Amino acid sequence: MQEAILKWQELRGRAGALGKTIELHLIGPLQSNKAREAVEHFDVIETVDREKIAAALAREIERLGRRPRLFVEVNTGAEPQKAGVMPEEADAFLALCRDRYGLEVEGLMAIPPADEQVSPHFALLAVIAARNGLRELSMGMTADWPLAVQLGATYVRVGSAIFGERGRP
Repeated sequence: MQEAILKWQELRGRAGALGKTIELHLIGPLQSNKAREAVEHFDVIETVDREKIAAALAREIERLGRRPRLFVEVNTGAEPQKAGVMPEEADAFLALCRDRYGLEVEGLMAIPPADEQVSPHFALLAVIAARNGLRELSMGMTADWPLAVQLGATYVRVGSAIFGERGRP
């Protein structure tokens, strides 16, 4: 988050000087103690994945009067090392976000398991979204974005195609 915020301020300023508008999406783990920074700096938060985060975001949205667009992350592969709501819990979690916390969730996000065919995961995400009246789907990365688009993606993540592979810290 810190790296994005530092780079973003300069990039947003340069884009604004050219009369362009760009959005910053938060993809990755969000800790509840970073909710204020997320709401302040990001246009889209794609990793709403548990009640503690929903509550923290609702508080900061109310306090700051800024409404970033929100996506619920779904762990379509039920991978224990990954964040995200389990597919069978997605409907109830979306209802909780809307009804208890007043969050306006726009879409769903998923990152399928690296060692599995992605089509079933993308299709499952699209079914959950349709069932809950959500129009946005963030799915697909550099290697599989064409398939993601065929299966309904409205956002794809192609950073490594643009910037190259990123080294580990």
